[in-house]
Amino acid sequence: MSFLPVTRKDMEERGWQELDFIFVSGDAYVDHPSFGPAILCRLLEKHGYRVGIIAQPDWHSTKDFASLGKPRLGFLVSSGNLDSQLNRYTAAKRLRHDDSYSPGGKAGFRPERAVLVYTAKLRECWGREVPIIVGGIEASLRRFAHYDYWADEVQPSILSQCEADLLVYGMGEHQLIEIAAQLHQGVEIQNIQDVQGTCFRVPNFDYIWDYEAIASFEQVRKSKAAFAEAFRSEYLEQDAFRGKRLAQQNGSWCIVQNPPALPLSTEEMDEIYDLPYMRTWHPMYDKAGGVPAIREVKFSITAHRGCFGGCNFCAIISHQGRIIQPRSDASILREAKIMTEQPDFKGYIHDVGGPTANFHRTSCEAQLKRGTCHGKQCLSPDTCKNLVADHSGYLALLRKLRQLPKVKKVFIRSGIRFDYLMLAKDDFLRELCEHHVSGQLKIAPEHISDRVTRLMGKSGSRVYRRFVEKFTRMNQQMGKKQYLVPYFMSSHPGSQLEDAIELAEFIKEMGYHPEQVQDFIPTPGTLSTCMWYTGLNPLIGQQVYSAKSHEEKAMQRALMQFWLPDNYDLVRKALEKAGRCDLIGYGAKCLIKPEKKNGRKTDKQAGSKAEQGIARGRKGSGEKVRGSSKHSHDKDNAKHDNKKGNYKNRKKLVK
Repeated sequence: MSFLPVTRKDMEERGWQELDFIFVSGDAYVDHPSFGPAILCRLLEKHGYRVGIIAQPDWHSTKDFASLGKPRLGFLVSSGNLDSQLNRYTAAKRLRHDDSYSPGGKAGFRPERAVLVYTAKLRECWGREVPIIVGGIEASLRRFAHYDYWADEVQPSILSQCEADLLVYGMGEHQLIEIAAQLHQGVEIQNIQDVQGTCFRVPNFDYIWDYEAIASFEQVRKSKAAFAEAFRSEYLEQDAFRGKRLAQQNGSWCIVQNPPALPLSTEEMDEIYDLPYMRTWHPMYDKAGGVPAIREVKFSITAHRGCFGGCNFCAIISHQGRIIQPRSDASILREAKIMTEQPDFKGYIHDVGGPTANFHRTSCEAQLKRGTCHGKQCLSPDTCKNLVADHSGYLALLRKLRQLPKVKKVFIRSGIRFDYLMLAKDDFLRELCEHHVSGQLKIAPEHISDRVTRLMGKSGSRVYRRFVEKFTRMNQQMGKKQYLVPYFMSSHPGSQLEDAIELAEFIKEMGYHPEQVQDFIPTPGTLSTCMWYTGLNPLIGQQVYSAKSHEEKAMQRALMQFWLPDNYDLVRKALEKAGRCDLIGYGAKCLIKPEKKNGRKTDKQAGSKAEQGIARGRKGSGEKVRGSSKHSHDKDNAKHDNKKGNYKNRKKLVK
């Protein structure tokens, strides 16, 4: 077992003069099943294809793009586990200073809009000689005309912009194996138009059949109502069983989307995760200190894919889909045993889960026959009567893992859906608190205002409060001091100042002190982004308010950390603007005092550091960013979106 070739020397050592496929990736090469390129390349390898990897090529010349020669069947191109714009810029559109998917965690190893840049360089190097197939989160979520937050404009399909021949959306395994087989049989790339989970381009609608047309790029660029209606069609047809073929004219190209790929069976999932991964970064990164992204996932296990949670700001619905695709217990146990033999394994499995850890089975039996419900969600705004809330299979798996030799503890860190937990009549919470919490449990209520949570696709505040009470009682009964680590989001569509203040009051009431907060980022392909850009909920046509000015976004963010001195002026300004001066004072429920302490400047004097930062288009406080995906990865799979949440000044359990 060895790493896949990254140089000519590697090829020669294998006796290869030519590769079948070359994967060009915006990420460093990490041969681990939490990284999309590793999965796809290892799967192609198992099916008999010779595969090499060009990781993070220097895009200023064609040298790296020619380094492995011309592949026999084609180039595969991905910007990496995150959209390259999200990877490069913060919510305030500032350059990030680090990149966990690059050597040493340093930024600058990938270009902006990497898919466009990489395909252009490949064409410059090889002309039209070799097929180019693009995929990954960036290509997947930009497959139709989309709103780009960083350019602040509607952009055409990435397939109409780049030099690729075919676009794979979703996770990609089914598609790549089928495309590879057709190419191997001599089918020309332009004639591969029947693979589910792919998009191709033709001059106009006359070249296709049996499709539903959506508003053109030119129409959605001019009309927000047309954009919302087009997105509605895309969103509702995102199903492998009942989804229709969609087509959209983008300038001189008509982009055609076939229905999504079928969900992977348990046997197929096992095949993928049983492949011979090296489970670490390539040795060429040793001098740089390795690739930080693996630290969160090296001793974690992906138990399933998919999520029926329906969070509207998350890209997982459009990438992994809503249907849960579990692995078998036997496959998971095999991976766990391999993990325990690693020299740096300390006895702790850090996570066993997916986009949502406790979604370990399909939400109902009918999904695998007829697909997901058209226009309906499983948990929001109301729980579907057909939802099966059952943790029994997940509990059985966790118990088996706890019994393995060398395993001291099995944690769940990828987050749980607390509303689903509250519906289940089993012992999951008890065993969770007793065995699987490492002192802190991640949960994601995201907001506390019912108006906002409804637009997020999340459960309301009453469900969250009941869960907090149940979690607290359970830990008290066990004599444990364990804490909830809730994620909250500012400036999501629908959130006005009064909603942000309601959240701040709740944070104070519960005694939370989030060190970092996350500001909503309108990433391509999500329902929330459509609402943010158009001002409409595309599913029902209702108008939606969004905070877009630097000042209001800064105020909403500052309210989540109202106790910080640098946020004082912004918090006071927000309270005064909302007519909530009752929260300025010395009472138990007040957020801030009438004046700053310790001789600091008052709000009548020069603006705080936070305000000054916003005036320059900067952030005034810490920012926590959700990947495009936990998604994600997206998490591209469950581990592609590695969130960290640290909370300080905890003096007691949550009330």
